[in-house]
Amino acid sequence: MRIVIAEDDPLLREGLALLLRAEDLDVVATAPDAAGFLDAVAAYEPDVAIVDVRMPPTHTDEGIRAAVEARRRQPGLAVLVLSAYVEQAFATDLLAHGSARLGYLLKERVGRVQEFLTALHRVADGGTAIDPEVVAQLLTRNRPGNPLDRLSPRERDVLALMAEGLGNSAIAERLVVTGGAVHKHIRSIFAKLDLQPADGTDRRVAAVLRYLEST
Repeated sequence: MRIVIAEDDPLLREGLALLLRAEDLDVVATAPDAAGFLDAVAAYEPDVAIVDVRMPPTHTDEGIRAAVEARRRQPGLAVLVLSAYVEQAFATDLLAHGSARLGYLLKERVGRVQEFLTALHRVADGGTAIDPEVVAQLLTRNRPGNPLDRLSPRERDVLALMAEGLGNSAIAERLVVTGGAVHKHIRSIFAKLDLQPADGTDRRVAAVLRYLEST
């Protein structure tokens, strides 16, 4: 796994590099800003990019825009975005350009090394990983007419775990229910969110995108 890191905080940037190299992962380049990140992606063609949302010069959305541009230039590039806060618009913008091989984590998750590495590998393997705290906050930001109001409490629980990237078996284990019950809840979620049937990751992330867009 060849990795490029884009992070303007030098301590976090080098700390991430050291952590990943200790796990025998190949950090081929690090960059302090969006321009340097895009140059590194072009030069090294990494498998995964770890990108901070807010970078110089304005510290607003440079990281997200750079991640979108990197995936345009290198289709299939896995991207794991790090953010200090839950930034719903940025998460939606990134996911809207394609759902596979994407992750969105709060920076505090990096300190929970195993969770961070699990998310990194999930994204590298073609999956999606959204921080459970991001999911929790977005699910509670309701407004009148929010489609999420149609979901039962259990369906919300299932959707939150889907957003974290868990499969049906893992969801069943977490909620202590049967796999059949999980499948039934997911079918109901799709129906209540007016999602057309499809298969694979795209269908599951479509449900996540629907509530991201509605919060």
